[in-house]
Formats: sequence, structure tokens, C-alpha cells
Amino acid sequence: MPNYEVTLEVDPDRVGEMEGYMRTVHIPEILRTGCFSRITFERSDSGRFRTRYEAASQEALDAYCRDHAERLRQDFRGRFPQGVVPSRDVWTEVERWSGDPENVR
Repeated sequence: MPNYEVTLEVDPDRVGEMEGYMRTVHIPEILRTGCFSRITFERSDSGRFRTRYEAASQEALDAYCRDHAERLRQDFRGRFPQGVVPSRDVWTEVERWSGDPENVR
């Protein structure tokens, strides 16, 4: 299951506006594409933000990138032409451990 991750470096004076936009507009629009089964939005202690989009398959992520990403990025850039710098990565889970010490190899 691939995870598409976007990290945002945000100027302090844009944090409230950007966070509101992400929570009420941008993330719901991306979820409505049907390409992701779960989206997590997080803020670090340093004030950076991270959004993790969990795709059900590589095909679903490819469909998002092909059919939706550019339009949604343009909308984001139009609202935040300055003061927000995104970086993007695709992560693939290699292994997952549970909190049960009996399951540790």
C-alpha cells in the first residue's frame, strides 16, 4: 500500500489560514477523488505540517497523479502563492511491527 506524503513549511503568519483551508477544503476534495482510503493531517512541534494520503493500491495513487493532482495543486498554489512551501514523497511500507513484545523477532 503506497503512501503519498506532503510536508508543508509554512510562514507563521499563514498558519491559521493554511490549516483552515487544508481541513475544510483541500483534504476533503482529495478524499472525494476516491483515490485514497485514509488521510492524516499532522502538525509538528516546529510548526511544519504533514499530510499522509493512504492509497489502496499503486493503481489508485497513479490515478490520483494522472487525473487529479495538477488541478488540486493549482488551486493550492492560487491560494498560497507565497508563504507555504510543499515537498512531496511516495512511501511504500516495508514492514509493520505491533506493540506486542511477543511478536518481535
